[in-house]
Amino acid sequence: MPGVYLDDSDNFDIALRRFKKQVEKAGVLSELKKRQHFEKPSVMRKKKKAAARKRLLKKMRKINMM
Repeated sequence: MPGVYLDDSDNFDIALRRFKKQVEKAGVLSELKKRQHFEKPSVMRKKKKAAARKRLLKKMRKINMM
């Protein structure tokens, strides 16, 4: 769970920025969006397969550019 401890000399804006960065790194918002609605297992498998294909194509393009 992300959290930021403040000293007396810390600026609120800087602390908020650090907190947002920790939340993004932990994947809290993406997990929330994922769990907002039920998704059938078949749809999850299709999305996972499409993401894998997209990563593979990106990797192949990167190799071909070199």
